[in-house]
Amino acid sequence: MAGTQTEDGDIVAGINVTPLVDVCLVLVIIFMVTAPLMSTPPLKVDLPRAHGKKGDQGDKLTVTLTKDGRTALDYQEYPDDASLETALRLKLAESSSKVVILRADKDALEGRLTDLMARAKDAGAQSLTIETEEKK
Repeated sequence: MAGTQTEDGDIVAGINVTPLVDVCLVLVIIFMVTAPLMSTPPLKVDLPRAHGKKGDQGDKLTVTLTKDGRTALDYQEYPDDASLETALRLKLAESSSKVVILRADKDALEGRLTDLMARAKDAGAQSLTIETEEKK
């Protein structure tokens, strides 16, 4: 039988879990600090302002368009529209809601935005939403 004996001759069979709890708490703190950093989109855009309410943040895909025409799907930037549409088609096939949120810079070309909307519909999106900042 494994165990250690104290000076009195008693066997201590328990395990000290305090170091385990300390390590777990440190890991939780690390995850809490780094989680917001991982959820920021890859491209910075200045969203237009509008009145409205927040929608459901469930099963959705986010397409980002910058004012200089760069695009990203969720957290991956794509060099051209064909590769973006292919990735969008694959992700929409796995999605249950088939909702696409468009995050377009307020200075982005409207023609470019409508092209992305058409590509999203062609890829299988059933609903399109344009993300805005709330007006105050």
